[in-house]
Amino acid sequence: MDRRIERPQAKRRRVVVRSAIGLAVVAAAMLLWWLMPGANALSVDAAAIRTGEVTRAPFRDFVPLRAEVAPLRTVFVTAVSGGQVAELTAADGAMVAAGTPLARLSNPALELDVASRSAEIVGQLSATSGQRLSVQNTRQDGARDLADARNALSKAQTLLAQRQILFDKGIVARAAIEPVRSDVIYQQARVATLQRGTSEATVTLADQSAGIAATAQQLRESLAMVRASLSALVVRAPVGGRLTAFTLQPGQMLKSGDPVGQIDSEGQWKLTADVDQFYLGRVRTGLAGIADLDGHSYPMTVLKVLPQVTAGRFRVELAFRGSVPAGLNRGQTLDVRLVLGADRLAVVAPSGGWLDAGGTTAFVFDGDAKAVRRAIVTARRNPDQVEIVSGLAPGERIVTTALGSYAAFQTLLLK
Repeated sequence: MDRRIERPQAKRRRVVVRSAIGLAVVAAAMLLWWLMPGANALSVDAAAIRTGEVTRAPFRDFVPLRAEVAPLRTVFVTAVSGGQVAELTAADGAMVAAGTPLARLSNPALELDVASRSAEIVGQLSATSGQRLSVQNTRQDGARDLADARNALSKAQTLLAQRQILFDKGIVARAAIEPVRSDVIYQQARVATLQRGTSEATVTLADQSAGIAATAQQLRESLAMVRASLSALVVRAPVGGRLTAFTLQPGQMLKSGDPVGQIDSEGQWKLTADVDQFYLGRVRTGLAGIADLDGHSYPMTVLKVLPQVTAGRFRVELAFRGSVPAGLNRGQTLDVRLVLGADRLAVVAPSGGWLDAGGTTAFVFDGDAKAVRRAIVTARRNPDQVEIVSGLAPGERIVTTALGSYAAFQTLLLK
């Protein structure tokens, strides 16, 4: 049979065309595979995300706080004794001095009890006065007896001396001198006995006097306490300052220990602020802070750290160093920068919602249209920067948008 014989040039042309078509198909397939998201990839609109660049720059180690003005000292006022409010002598918000009467209570049962106990204690005090008088009489009686004995001894000794002269001259007989000599010996023994008794009685009477004095002092203190319980019906300001939370009403019943109000230190203020628990290990007493108000800066110091974490935050108290801004009011808010450390050169990335996931991973751009998740380690933070310990290098770009919706993916494809 006859068959068609092709020219060699036409055959080569067809081979080239088929090869070109095959290469085009393969390239198209690869491009399609590249553009299609894989199992761990997500296509996102480039306009829907924010990005930032990692740089080497000074890290400003501070945390901003929104602080509230509070009194530096607050003293609570309580009812020492129970009763019914009979009269109000102060108003809420007033400036009061220490000891100023705030309210007067009425308690007839307490008044009757105080009167009865006072009368009883006064009677006991009268009894101690009688005991003290008895001790004084005993001491005086002993002193009088000793004085009488010494006087009798002196007389006997004088008489003996006179008789002795007469006896020596032979005027009187021995029988006239012996009775006098016996009387002198007796009076000497009597004086010695009374002196010993007086010495012993002095010690005993001193102990009795001390005991009586101590009893009388205790009774006087008890009487003062009893009468003070009656004076406690007048509620007084324990310190000077501004009276707040004073809401008593006439006729209101109060029990002992019930809160009445509080007194705030006027003109002496502190600031309280809640801090993210991320900084709990770095905030301590003595740290410096700066409060901004009306274009002026006021240095501050951390006065107290309350480490109890509530809703992811803990509380600090700051005190002014030096001058206190004029015109502050309780509850007013101020912006405060709490300085955690000095500025230091470091690898830093922009702060953003991506740190809400803990700051342990970041989507790092690989080209302009692809970002790949990478494990990183972060350290200090401020509102604008986060310090990068490892995982990122200066010049790299990262996604700074919150990563919550991208948690299940390893790659972001921007379109």
